Amino acid sequence: MILDNKNLIGITALLIHAAKIDENFSEAEKKVIKNFINVYSEDKLDNNTIFEEAKKIETNSNQLLNYTNIIKKNSEEIKYEIIDQLWKIIISDNNVDLYESNLMRRICGLIYFSDKLSGEIKLKNLNNKK
Repeated sequence: MILDNKNLIGITALLIHAAKIDENFSEAEKKVIKNFINVYSEDKLDNNTIFEEAKKIETNSNQLLNYTNIIKKNSEEIKYEIIDQLWKIIISDNNVDLYESNLMRRICGLIYFSDKLSGEIKLKNLNNKK
């Protein structure tokens, strides 16, 4: 599944927001985000630009809705992949804090994604991390 640059930038901004919510934007989190861009980008040569544009959008926006509206319009498969990526980012520092858990509940509600399925994805990623 390939995303056009506009959607990819918006979703990447959400991933960056999740990575920064604990005030520690680590290299491990950046690596997960850049890997997401590599997998879903239609333009493999422009991945750094996509990452930088997404960082600007995330810095200039306080509204989660800007990010989730893009996701809400996509298929369940893409929603699953995005929730999976979000959990990978959150788990990458081996610590899931209250802000991160709250963010995931809000995102799932906004994109109409099952909390139960989100929990299963979280557990899968925690088990893969071990």
